[in-house]
Amino acid sequence: MGYIIFGAGGHGKVVLDNLRSNGDDIIGVMDDQWPEGEWRGVTLLGGLDQLDRIVRQYPSSLYIIAIGQNAARKKITTLFEQKNVRFGKAIHASAVISADAYIGEGTVIMANSVVNAGATIGRHVIINTSTTVDHDCSIKDYVHLSPGVHLAGGVEIGFSTHVGIAASIIPQVKIGRAAVIGGGACVIRNIPDCVLAVGCPAKVIKQFEESKE
Repeated sequence: MGYIIFGAGGHGKVVLDNLRSNGDDIIGVMDDQWPEGEWRGVTLLGGLDQLDRIVRQYPSSLYIIAIGQNAARKKITTLFEQKNVRFGKAIHASAVISADAYIGEGTVIMANSVVNAGATIGRHVIINTSTTVDHDCSIKDYVHLSPGVHLAGGVEIGFSTHVGIAASIIPQVKIGRAAVIGGGACVIRNIPDCVLAVGCPAKVIKQFEESKE
């Protein structure tokens, strides 16, 4: 059993380092822009047009979708799910994960991050470098927590929301689905679905079209 990464971009580089930090077996990397050759010492297996062949060739492999943008990550994941593949987790060896935390499949947790007791992390979530998720937080599927984000206890983050670099969220705050929290924001009150909130304290400055996800 080994890992196959989809995505040979910047996020893919970090996912690759996560797997290497644990000594995991890496079969190769898929990418539509880099269909063959070698990338960072790993074999390029082909793009999405080769997915059926790759699934047949490596039936016991685990997949990680290494795409930082939430909607794009979900779109690609759905294609892989149709092939009934299995998704792994890419958790850096330096991350501190409570034995009482739940981590969903496909989730990536970068170096020096912390996930504390009672936290629930959904599927295909990104917890980026040096981010902290305190006790009893609930992070839904396809969320991206950027580097240096800090969530206090009991925070809820809705499906496919992106929290910008170094944002902080006080205890028990609820953030809706498909929202964007700006970098450096300090969130002290609940944030609804499909909005952009920025500043300290964070205020809603833009409404997005209702998410179809």
